[in-house]
Amino acid sequence: MISTGKQSPGTLAWILEKIHPYVDFFHLREKRWMNQEMVATIQLLISKGIPLEKIMINSRIEVAQSMHTHGVQLTHTADVGMVRKAYGSLYIGCSVHSLEGAVYADGHGADFLLYGHIFETQSKPGLKPRGLSSLKNVAQNTETPVIAIGGITPKNTPVVVEKGATGVAVLSGILLSDDPVKAAQKYRKTLDVKSLD
Repeated sequence: MISTGKQSPGTLAWILEKIHPYVDFFHLREKRWMNQEMVATIQLLISKGIPLEKIMINSRIEVAQSMHTHGVQLTHTADVGMVRKAYGSLYIGCSVHSLEGAVYADGHGADFLLYGHIFETQSKPGLKPRGLSSLKNVAQNTETPVIAIGGITPKNTPVVVEKGATGVAVLSGILLSDDPVKAAQKYRKTLDVKSLD
């Protein structure tokens, strides 16, 4: 699950306290926050019982290291190879938007690839989605786990997994839903059923 940039730290903590059993990782993607706000929010999440090993930080390597979170999620413009050399033990996710970018990140130390957007999504208005065949191509040409993002719903999650995604990333589908707990449970159930196939 990825934060939306539309909720306060208090709201995020309130929701995460209820849904973290159904979520593998929570990616704090708040690009407008200062480092101090990020650190304070991580401390708030910890106080609510959210395990550090479930928290990923967007691009701020120093925050991820100092707070001992699960790892860092790099943007597609960051050089994962340089980050891997400098921070050998850090768990690194890498956003990729092309096969070439995915192959580079795969060969230079990324622990997982966040690939999309797969379907039409409100967060990318007017931008053509990359689609399922593109996802399949990335998954078949890399060894690193691929997480699909963009317009992912419980209904289309099975086909995304069938095309090679190891998992899915969700923003508004959970955090902005009327019932975040119910929404998270639906995604979890769908993924668990697919993993048993």
